[in-house]
Amino acid sequence: MTDLFERVLLPIAEKEDARATARAVRDHLDDGSRVIAVHVIEKAGGAPDKASVEQRELEAEDAFEAIRDGLGDVDTEIRYGTDVADTIFEAAADHDVSSIVITPRGGSRFVRLLTGDVALDIVTESDRPVVVLPDANPDGESNGEPTNDGGGDT
Repeated sequence: MTDLFERVLLPIAEKEDARATARAVRDHLDDGSRVIAVHVIEKAGGAPDKASVEQRELEAEDAFEAIRDGLGDVDTEIRYGTDVADTIFEAAADHDVSSIVITPRGGSRFVRLLTGDVALDIVTESDRPVVVLPDANPDGESNGEPTNDGGGDT
């Protein structure tokens, strides 16, 4: 059986998501692991986009910088598509990854109902293994919440 972390696709949405993903996955990787971080710029399919493509590409580069800060040498790629999950599946197939690794972001059930849940689509519709890792916050806890020790800003 192929090692799940041999060739990993990391879908990342933005800078904080990239940091959380790096924290969650770094202890699972070894020297032979190949990591491909993919950011999908969602196209509106004829409707006006929320932000310019150039602005979203700059945000993707910020996220790539954050993933490199956490993991070192990783391949990065920007993809464009009208369906984020399908675009991630295409990237996974193109790179023949052994798994897709995600750290789902929070949000209320109502927000997920309105906006759709890309993580759920990835888990339920993928044709390859999906590894879902909890965020290990900077203090080593795995609750996905920032730590507030009573001092300073959080």
